[in-house]
Amino acid sequence: MRIVLYLILLILTVQACQVGSSKNIRKGMVIKKSMTFDQDTFYINGYNSLNRPVITIEGNDIEVDFNHVVLVGSNDKELPNEYYGLGILIKNGKNITLKNLSVRGYKVAIMAEGVDNLVMENMDLSYNYRQRLKSIREREDLSDWLSYHQNDKDEWLRYGMAIYLKQCDSAIVKDITVKGGQNGLMMTESNDGQFYNNTIQFNSGVGIGMYRSSRNRVMHNKVDFNVRGYSHGIYQRGQDSAGILVYEQSNNNIFAYNSATHSGDGFFLWAGQSTMDSGEGGCNDNIIYGNDFSHAPTNGIEVTFSSNIIESNRLEECRYGVWAGYSYQTQIKNNRFENNEFDIAFEHGQNNVIENNMFWSSKTAIKLWEREQQPEDWGFAQKRNIDSKNYVITQNKFIAIEQPYDIQSTDSVSFINNTREFEFLYEEDDEKNAIFFKKTIEPSDTVIFAKNTKYYIPAPLLDGKDAMLPKDYQYHGRKFILVNEWGPFDFERPELWLREIDGNRYVFALLGTRGNFKLTGGKGFTYTSVKQGTVPTTLVVEKSKSAEELVIELDFVGEEIMTQFGKRLKKGTPYKIVYSSYQKALDWQVKWYNYDDKTHPVVNYKAFKNLKTTKPIATQTTTDLNYTWWDEPIQGVDKDAFGTFATTTFEIKPGMYKIITSSDDGIKVYLDGKLIINHWDIHVPTTDEAVVELAGEHTIEIEHFEGGGLSALGFQLEKLE
Repeated sequence: MRIVLYLILLILTVQACQVGSSKNIRKGMVIKKSMTFDQDTFYINGYNSLNRPVITIEGNDIEVDFNHVVLVGSNDKELPNEYYGLGILIKNGKNITLKNLSVRGYKVAIMAEGVDNLVMENMDLSYNYRQRLKSIREREDLSDWLSYHQNDKDEWLRYGMAIYLKQCDSAIVKDITVKGGQNGLMMTESNDGQFYNNTIQFNSGVGIGMYRSSRNRVMHNKVDFNVRGYSHGIYQRGQDSAGILVYEQSNNNIFAYNSATHSGDGFFLWAGQSTMDSGEGGCNDNIIYGNDFSHAPTNGIEVTFSSNIIESNRLEECRYGVWAGYSYQTQIKNNRFENNEFDIAFEHGQNNVIENNMFWSSKTAIKLWEREQQPEDWGFAQKRNIDSKNYVITQNKFIAIEQPYDIQSTDSVSFINNTREFEFLYEEDDEKNAIFFKKTIEPSDTVIFAKNTKYYIPAPLLDGKDAMLPKDYQYHGRKFILVNEWGPFDFERPELWLREIDGNRYVFALLGTRGNFKLTGGKGFTYTSVKQGTVPTTLVVEKSKSAEELVIELDFVGEEIMTQFGKRLKKGTPYKIVYSSYQKALDWQVKWYNYDDKTHPVVNYKAFKNLKTTKPIATQTTTDLNYTWWDEPIQGVDKDAFGTFATTTFEIKPGMYKIITSSDDGIKVYLDGKLIINHWDIHVPTTDEAVVELAGEHTIEIEHFEGGGLSALGFQLEKLE
């Protein structure tokens, strides 16, 4: 009898553990019932395949409270571009809630597929996978550009992310934190969801992205500093990073009360490849209301090949406040534009309204135009009328604008009750006389309304939080977009950033966590402006004229620190700040040749190589082998079928070095006649590396060919420890 009672009690205990609480997380664990975990940290490496998660949750009406469990993966790896595996997979169910959890160290932290009414809340999914960027302060590497055109094949997964939702309707994701990764919250074919009160900042890709997803509300989110491809005063590319990314038939969404500043694009909407091919569809009828998209290296808002509403947003210090190429029946109303290069730019736009906006202290307020020819592979341009025409520009205020209008090749523009203040660079008072048109212009008082003229202003959510950066936030402005090989600086530790070079004078900004520093070492310099002080400050260094390597070492003690890989150091913990750069001057001799079928580099490499024994079409000497060509490199060179041969001979100190090349298309690199890099095919911009031991005199020879389209060739030499 006692044995029977014991067995019954044991069974009840096991069942209670399955439904109620658990202390352990095991690799390969499957959860099918509601559960609460005991708080703990679990170090569990993921599987090498994203098809095998560490934890699987499936079923209906399940609530999993992780009670602040921390799940850490990739414990055998040091760098985030090496992280692998899937932390948690949620699948095949409905009414599933996941909360109170931290996941880090995985390629993808959480993936959900085919789950309706999913709720995810109060989670920290920071410090998961991110690429190692190849662009440096001095120059961009085109291999860092992102591409998302084929996400029907889950293309996003190759970049890693914190959350991936696939075919998850009516989801709620709130109070999620993501930083120090690449992509935050990404969704495909997920409709009717609410995504709010999330903090997704300081990542190197996209904050929130959607693909074929409609009728969602994205509100009250902090998605600042999601950026790459920026070097202040040198290049501002963005490389398709964005605070919010929307494309491929994503319609009727609301984006309101978000802060998406200091990102490659604040808001990036593209109709998608199917629209480009067919001329139909788009990302239409989205409402973009009451957001801050300021300080974008490229576009505060980009909306293309679509029809949308853009109202009551703040757009300051962007290259383009709104870029709206090929947009139609679009309203841009009640926005504040300030200190942009261009406030609003429509290329081939139609039936658009620009109404009641404030334009302040920008170079050009409104630019409208069309180009003479269209790319042959754009079905949109081949199948639709894309004339630039039919605009209403009404009740706008222009204050201290250098050029209010730049309108060319555009028909039928109505100007109604616009006002100007302060001085301008021209004297005409009538808008039509201050504008250059190539076609017949018919300005009138007839308003050409876009569609969607009536809609409800999005009401703030009852529990929606203020997402805007505080007015006293000290790092406002593009000069504080500081990107290294792992992404944007988050100011949670002290770092030295090179701001200016004037001959041998190097000016640094020491920014980040407050505290005290002291100069403790380095090499390659003869003078520093300060040897100790407090953060933040400016440090000026005089570099030795003959030095090839500059190293500055500082010891720091101050407030709590978070390292760039997510390790927290308590207040008062000693921390070393190191700046290091290697600048070896190389004299390159560059030659260009055209090739044909007989000397094709892939079909007949020997004949192609022999071209360099003949007279080149063009030559050049340079100390910086760094080229990007969208057309012919030099007059006379075929833009789609040319070869580049570059040679340098140099003396160098003994040591281990890394040779880094970027190429589009094929490249071969020879060191003293030995082939060390061989990527001889047609490819997108790609980086290749080789570690070599050097001492004394050496010769490097580079062979490169272009097979069509964009072309690139770059070389870097890096000294290793």
